[in-house]
Amino acid sequence: MSQDAFNFLFIGLSFAIYIGIAIRQRAGSTKEYYTAGGGVSPFANGMATAADWMSAATFISMAGLLATSGYDGSRLLMGWTGGFVLLTVLMVPFLRKFGKATVPDFIGDRYYSKAARLVAVVCAIFICLTYIMGQMRGVGVVFSALFDISISTGVWVGGGIVFFYAGLGGMKGITYTQVAQYCVMAFAYTIPAVFIAIALTGNVIPQLGFIGDYIANGESLPFLEKLDQINTELGFANYTSGSLETIDMFCITAALMCGTAGLPHVIVRFFTVKNVKAVRVSACWTLAFIAVIYLTAPTIGAFARVNFIEKLQDSPREEAPAWFGDFEKAGYMSWTDQNGDGKIQHFGPEREKRGDKNELTFKPDIMVMANPHMGALPKWVIALLMAGCIAAALSTAAGLLLVLSTAISHDLMKKIVKPDLSDQEEIKYARLASLGALLVAIYFGINPPATFIAKTVAFAFGLAASSFFPTLLMGIFSRRMNKEGAIAGMVAGIGFTLSYIIYFQFMGGTKDQYFLGISPEGIGFLGMLLNFLVSAIVAAFTPAPPPEVTELVDNVRYPGGPETAAQDH
Repeated sequence: MSQDAFNFLFIGLSFAIYIGIAIRQRAGSTKEYYTAGGGVSPFANGMATAADWMSAATFISMAGLLATSGYDGSRLLMGWTGGFVLLTVLMVPFLRKFGKATVPDFIGDRYYSKAARLVAVVCAIFICLTYIMGQMRGVGVVFSALFDISISTGVWVGGGIVFFYAGLGGMKGITYTQVAQYCVMAFAYTIPAVFIAIALTGNVIPQLGFIGDYIANGESLPFLEKLDQINTELGFANYTSGSLETIDMFCITAALMCGTAGLPHVIVRFFTVKNVKAVRVSACWTLAFIAVIYLTAPTIGAFARVNFIEKLQDSPREEAPAWFGDFEKAGYMSWTDQNGDGKIQHFGPEREKRGDKNELTFKPDIMVMANPHMGALPKWVIALLMAGCIAAALSTAAGLLLVLSTAISHDLMKKIVKPDLSDQEEIKYARLASLGALLVAIYFGINPPATFIAKTVAFAFGLAASSFFPTLLMGIFSRRMNKEGAIAGMVAGIGFTLSYIIYFQFMGGTKDQYFLGISPEGIGFLGMLLNFLVSAIVAAFTPAPPPEVTELVDNVRYPGGPETAAQDH
């Protein structure tokens, strides 16, 4: 079979499974649409949450960033993993005990205000739209690489599939579709890594190869030493060191971490299980399933870096591997012979200072998809990887689409605009909202604010960190925080963060204008601090929450309710 035939077979089968599950698990009530009826098992929810969590940025871009920037790319690993621990310890057990269907629902009731609910809805829309455009871009990149179509056509195809099973099945359909998608992703990510680990290091376990010896081409030296050697010879920074400013590295990692703990589409996944105990068990399963991917990502990035240089550096263009020509034709890699020797040469800043010309450019997002080609892996492995890439983007896009639709149908229409909506009318509005949100996401997937998927997604985390994280945290742990403080904090935090991102992404801001050297990817951390500060100041000068609200906080925080709380105060 040809490569295209394998691609069509694997992707076609996966799509058939997703759509079949959506039809079988179609939501018939708002409870099934929003929280899958609240009866999902911790094991299944753990797998679905892992799939929801592992977006195109994780699957495609994280390893690509690790391949090209080495240590600097670890900010994604540290931020996202640490953030999930933060989420499961500080957030979801308490929010699940509160018993609401959405994050704006909690904020609206906890802060006893329709205005607070409305601000939360607006924040959810900004966060989810920014996040989903990165997923749509990821779908477009994969389809474009697979079927020789434009990225825009790929985005439209992926959007149509997501709308079908997310709009039809709601959380019930999405949950069991994501279980299937996680299985596809796990095999698609680990199997190529095993093949390449054996070829480069002789280890069947990629992680052992990563810390073991490089044995290909008759060499024998520590693999990480080989990576550093390759980078320094070509004029790049050591793979195991970083080039980002320390403050920027810290702020980006912190924004990713706190943004993770405020992501509405991940939080809502824990509303689908029966009780708080099930939340904790589900979180343990989720971390285990995430570890399969996250512990493999650094190995894929490192293996890709070695293979990329070994296969292309100083290779005559006419003798370059066929896959290079394919990706060059698709616009993901390009070569310009600047010295007239007909060879492909890739150099970093240090070599360019000495007069060497870098002739090779490529998009980091393509590294994961190119990796099995560079390793000359079987065609079915390449097809499986492509199916995994698509599953990663679709799974997260579906979760985000659900949050967008519920924020509009439940929190805006049902709770503010038209309280007498019936269940069926509410689901109708949710599906219409899904369509509208998806059309906007498709537009920005075709015309993204950042061409690198992980960078676009990082903006969403910054928005979540500066808006939801402080508001939820104070809503759970502060009896004194009131509606005025929460509203002012959310507006200040997300307003500052969004303005900073817009200025540097759309209005021509330059790197030398960064505040304290912090990039737009990390500014969400300062936005978060601003949220905390403004909330505290405003709350101190405005009336305290009514007694029923402080009682509500005590009931959420303490197993024994207000009586236990009174003993502690």
